[in-house]
Amino acid sequence: MYQAAESSSWGGGNYHNIAATRRASSSSSDPLERVVRLASGSAVVIFSMSTCCMCHAVKRLFCGMGVHPTVYELDQDPKGKEMERALSRLLGNSPGVPVVFIGGKLIGAMDRVMASHINGTLVPLLKEAGALWL
Repeated sequence: MYQAAESSSWGGGNYHNIAATRRASSSSSDPLERVVRLASGSAVVIFSMSTCCMCHAVKRLFCGMGVHPTVYELDQDPKGKEMERALSRLLGNSPGVPVVFIGGKLIGAMDRVMASHINGTLVPLLKEAGALWL
């Protein structure tokens, strides 16, 4: 349904084939270092799986707000499983995707994003990161 490719987009967001990104930049063998490097590359970064319904929902949330996230589809990358395990460890061994970073800072999985949205702290985070101007 969603295809990760170097220059394609989904709802205005940027999709990246992580394997192509790795070839284009200096490669890090540590999956956690790679996650941190990719997460700090854009105002909003989502680590996702192309077949995950919760990942789809979080992408729709941001696009519906007028935010254009950079999305990394881990199932499209040969080292995606290692990155998913690193993300799971960051989240305290909870499921690895979706994981959202805003302004290079870990926000968390879908539950944390939705809690921030409901309690009114998500929009200020997006504005501070430069992802939202209104």
